Amino acid sequence: MILLPIIGLEIHIQLKTATKMFCGCRAHDIGVAPNTHVCPICLGQPGVLPIPNKEAVRKGILMGFALNCTIAETSKFDRKNYFYPDLPKAYQISQFDIPIAHHGHLELETPNGTNKQTVHIGITRAHLEEDAAKSFHDASGNTFVDFNRGGAPLIEIVTEPDFRSPQEAKTFLQELRLIARTLGVSDADMEKGHLRCDANISLRAVDDEGKIIGKEFNPKTEIKNLNSFRHVERALEYEILRQTKLWNAGTPIAVSTTRGWNDSKQVTEEQRVKEAEGDYRYFPEPDIPPLALRELTDELRQMLPELPAARRARFVSEYGLKREDARQLCDDPALADFTE
Repeated sequence: MILLPIIGLEIHIQLKTATKMFCGCRAHDIGVAPNTHVCPICLGQPGVLPIPNKEAVRKGILMGFALNCTIAETSKFDRKNYFYPDLPKAYQISQFDIPIAHHGHLELETPNGTNKQTVHIGITRAHLEEDAAKSFHDASGNTFVDFNRGGAPLIEIVTEPDFRSPQEAKTFLQELRLIARTLGVSDADMEKGHLRCDANISLRAVDDEGKIIGKEFNPKTEIKNLNSFRHVERALEYEILRQTKLWNAGTPIAVSTTRGWNDSKQVTEEQRVKEAEGDYRYFPEPDIPPLALRELTDELRQMLPELPAARRARFVSEYGLKREDARQLCDDPALADFTE
């Protein structure tokens, strides 16, 4: 029996707009005093009305195009209900059953020993939502909340469980960061929280011929809030070892849980039993009418720039560069522009 990792990613990218998702407060300012870029809308005061940020919608559609998604002709916002100190409304305005983009894919070139292989990563959906505020915990056990980030525009990208190694997941995130920077939709700096990742992993038993033994998918473990490529890779490597030991002991994981990555100990630590979709009690956002996107989609389709994979291929064919040289140049859009 062979145990095969089954990995899917949920990625949040903070969109590069001047203002927040549903109000006029400034977004993304670094180093400002806590709780200064806030207003009744992003603080969830009674009686306020959110208004969608058109630039965030435009950037969401561009990201959907880059991931070969189908863009919805009509989309809508929904309320995702949960209670946490960094969510003043006790719900998040997100998208549920009609996301802005869905059913896409990305072809990814990944290492395979000394060679390269191309893998097909399915994209389940990409939807718009608002960010939560940021919590801080001091040494005495007190928790403080800065609401400056609350309400910042996000696009959440959910992949199919198509990754088979931590290296593939890391490579995908690096390519996604490059796409976001090429499009100008985000700076996508993981160290600044512009790009954050939750990784879902389970193991599947197959025989020597690759045929599935038992269930196709087993209960998954979600590793929350991974904020560097290294953390993603190491957390997944640790989970593969941990879950393999459980399988070999005859006690494979039976319940989906949420875990966090402790980088100082190099281990994942259990946080809670994972919520199910029904726990969030989604319902349509009553204060925002549906979005009619066909006209905007037709406009943006003509504005999509050359994407990183196509540019790398062109540098090889047009300029006669080696593949690795083309990749190194195209990993920095400004350097690739200067080279041309």
